[in-house]
Order: sequence, then C-alpha cells, then structure tokens
Amino acid sequence: MGIRGLLWLAVLFAVAATLATLGRFDAGQVLFVYPPYRVDVSLNLFVVGVVVAFVLLYAILRFVRNIVTMPRRVAAYRARMRTQRAHSALRDAVSNLYAGRFSRAEKAARDALADKRNTGVAGLIAANAAHRLHEYARRDEWLKQVEDPELQEARLLATADMRADGRDADGALAALTEMRSQGGRRIHAQQIALRAQQQLKNWGEVLKLVKTLEKREALHPAVAVRLRQLAAENLLRDRRHNADALLELWQSLSPIERHSPRLADCAAELLIALDRQNDARKIVEEALAQNWDARLLRRYPDTAGSDALPLIQKAEAWRKERPEDGDLLFALGRLCLKQQLWGKAQSFLEAALKSAQGSDNEPLKIRSHRALARLHEELGDREKAAGHYRESALSMNVV
Repeated sequence: MGIRGLLWLAVLFAVAATLATLGRFDAGQVLFVYPPYRVDVSLNLFVVGVVVAFVLLYAILRFVRNIVTMPRRVAAYRARMRTQRAHSALRDAVSNLYAGRFSRAEKAARDALADKRNTGVAGLIAANAAHRLHEYARRDEWLKQVEDPELQEARLLATADMRADGRDADGALAALTEMRSQGGRRIHAQQIALRAQQQLKNWGEVLKLVKTLEKREALHPAVAVRLRQLAAENLLRDRRHNADALLELWQSLSPIERHSPRLADCAAELLIALDRQNDARKIVEEALAQNWDARLLRRYPDTAGSDALPLIQKAEAWRKERPEDGDLLFALGRLCLKQQLWGKAQSFLEAALKSAQGSDNEPLKIRSHRALARLHEELGDREKAAGHYRESALSMNVV
C-alpha cells in the first residue's frame, strides 16, 4: 500500500470515529408533515438520509452524463489512437530510412499522414526514400505535399541535394536559387552547389565555391586541393587558343595553385602549343623553385625554343644541388640534343639511364633509351639506334 492509500485509510478512520462520536448524541427530531401524513425521524437518521440521497443523485447524474457523452469520448479516444499510430509510423519511417529499408520507410511515411500535422515531415522522409529507389516522379509528388511554411527551406535544400545526386544540376541550382531568395544560406547548400557546378562544368564557379568552403573548413584539405587543381586546369584548357587570356588567368590564380606541378605543367604545355616558350619557361622555373617535380623537368626542355643554352646553364646550376637526380640528367640530355651538343647529350642520357636502372624507374629507363636511339640516328649509327629502340621496348612491362 502506498502513501496515498495510507492517507485515505487514516481519513476514513477519522470520519468513522467522528460519526460514532456524534451518533451518541441524538437530541433532535425532524418532523415532516403532509396532511394527512406525518413522519417523525431522528436528526441523525435525517442527516444520514440526506448524505445517502446526495450520493445516489450524484451517481445517477454521473451515469447519465457518461451515457450522453459516450459518442464524443469514443471519438476522442479513436482520434488519440490514430495520432499515436501516426507518430509511431513516423518514427518507423525515420528508422527504416536510415537503415536502408526505403520501401518500408515510404510506406511508414504514408501511414504517418493519418495525422495532418505529420504531412510536411512525412513528405520529406518519403521523398528521400523514393529518391533512393530512383522513383523520381514519386519523389517530386511527395515534395509537392510539403506546404508548411516552416519547412520550405528544408524542402528546397532536400530538393537541391536529391536533384544533384540524380545528375539534375539545373534543377539543383534552381532550388538553391529559390532558397537564397528566401534568405536561406547554408554550408550544405554551398556543397550541393559545388556538386552541381561540377556537373555543369562551370569551373569558374567551382573554383570560387572551393575557396569559400575551404575557408569555412567545410572541405577536406586533400579534396579542396584536388578540386582547385581540376577547376584551374579546365579553365586553362578553355583558354588554350588565346595565350594572353591564358596568362591573365594564370596570374589571377593563387601562389599555391601556380606552384602546383600539375597546373604548371598544364599551363606550360598550352603555352608551348601557342609558341610562347619563354612564358612557359618562366612558369616551369617558378614552380620548380617551390616544388621539385619530375613532370616539370620533363616539360622543361620543351620550353627551350631556338636557343637552349640559357636553359642548359640553369639546369647545370640545379645539378650542383642534385647531382644524382635521373630526371634532371634526362632533361639536360634533351636540352643538349636540341643544341646539338652530341657528346654532352650522350653523356647525360647514359647517366640518366644508369640512374633509372639503379632506382628501377621504368618510365625514365624507357625515355632514356628512346632519346639515345634518336641521338644515334642523328649521328648515323642505325645499329646502336635500333639497339636502344629494342631495349626501350623490352623495358615495358606489358601485362
């Protein structure tokens, strides 16, 4: 028995004791006269009768009231049960969605619509589930049902995310534009916009978004570097027919991007194709000063133009710091070939070949054999040239 039961028991004992005490004093009489009838009762009996009559009347009125209000109470009970089932279905929909049971999630979200207050949230869950099932038409129908003003930003962001995931970049950007017009700005929205702009190959916008997200630490540094390089590379290739526009873009890039071996190699390649070897040379040398890279060394001889002597002198200065660098020796060999310094070219190329064999650098080994083959062709020694071509072919590991 709990504390409340004990309290009620104590009250009943007190009432019983009071009634027993008062019942001993019966000094009064109550007379009821209704001619020709007369009823005479004691005061105690009258009091007990009044109390009993009150209790009976209250019970009868309560019974009648329950009968009258029963339909309304039954309706309210059924409404409560529908609401409980709808909320339970909504919880099931969320659980199934994140568990990957998308068909069940959509069905549970449909059951949650029994409570109209769940329409918006259930619509978002069902739309996400339908999207995962690649039912895009049904997804859009669910999204149309989200009419709650407080959920419009969520609806637009979810629409943009799902459309970007479905390769509908224009639809994603349209949803984001509508969201921005309503004052909504989110990091996630910029991440979605980045995906959409990548799909549309709007590399200028991609570069801007990457820089913005990188400042807000919303992108992994490695991903940010890769995307910056990809965007800048494609912007450079878009200007491959105009050297001035290409150089203007190159100067607008950040120092980190200009010092990237990948981008410097790309810019140099495009400028060489446009017969702007001097500009290409400056780009390669600036990048090499910050990041020593084999691909830039391979590109360096292509920037020589008609006079390779200044480049040979520059490379010789680098060699003092890196005497065993095979790629640098190969670059020197090619530069000497351009300058028709046959003896030095052969010496450098053979040193590069020796370095490649010692370090198991297969690409350098193949390139060195080919360069030596071309050198011997220039010297008229076809037998040695054929031997190097053969060694070059044998060095290829074909699987």
